[in-house]
Amino acid sequence: MLEIVVKTENGKRYVRVSAEELEGLVRRIGGDGDRFLVVQRIPDLPDVFAQVWHKAGGDYTLEYRDGAADRHFQAMADGPEAVITTMAGWARQETGWKGGLAWSPLDMGPVLEVPPLDLDEDERAELEKRVREVLAGGYASRAELAELAEEYLVTGERRPVSREQAQALADRLWLERVAEQSAWQGETEPERLTRAFTTLQEAGVTARENFTCCRSCGQSEIGGESGPDVRGFVYFHTQCTESAAAGRGLTLLYGGFDGSSETTAAIGHEVVAALEAVGLHAEWDHDPGRTITVTPLDWRRRLIG
Repeated sequence: MLEIVVKTENGKRYVRVSAEELEGLVRRIGGDGDRFLVVQRIPDLPDVFAQVWHKAGGDYTLEYRDGAADRHFQAMADGPEAVITTMAGWARQETGWKGGLAWSPLDMGPVLEVPPLDLDEDERAELEKRVREVLAGGYASRAELAELAEEYLVTGERRPVSREQAQALADRLWLERVAEQSAWQGETEPERLTRAFTTLQEAGVTARENFTCCRSCGQSEIGGESGPDVRGFVYFHTQCTESAAAGRGLTLLYGGFDGSSETTAAIGHEVVAALEAVGLHAEWDHDPGRTITVTPLDWRRRLIG
């Protein structure tokens, strides 16, 4: 799998696609509402991306940016093959990935200076603390963090953080976390959890991470995630994620779609077995009316973006 996220004009998002899947996405674009792809690396880094735009019957316009505004370049290709080779090479960070394309710099205009935050010490500390809490959860994107930073201190008519200031703050704290996680070795426990959830999903149990904001919303919306031959569900919501990131363990909610206690208990046993198979410890008293808790849990989820 390529360590990238691909975003399409029609709103789809593909995480860690194969080279073959990337090829299929490139060959697909060209129709109305589906004319471009934006590709970012994992973890996402500010102003580092590649993208392609294509309208059926015309050439392909490729761009890549490597951080600063003066590192933004464009090239044209007359067919998808060169695009596929170039974007796969970029994703793998191969030497010579630019190939034989004629790249030229794009003038993105002057870079506007972002003014410093006009916050007192307590407000600044409160804002950064909240952004770091969400960062530690590991599911938010840079855009979501910036939105949080912009809205968190809003009261009445007062909006003390501009969109540009929020993005700058989110990017700074994001890069701090990226640097921190670079020292992590091997598979982390949240990654083991993902493996367990993947196993459950393949076995006919709808499994969702960081799903909805709370239990009430989760219980009302999880049914919409089911499909044919799905017997039950397991999920945790964002409040559960924050609890896990704070070192208090992870609460899992589960059940059977037929509403029976027997099916719910059976799903509970499947969940515990899947967790134990990946080396995670689950606390559960076999009561279908009680949640499952994964503890102890070292919550270090690598950022994607």
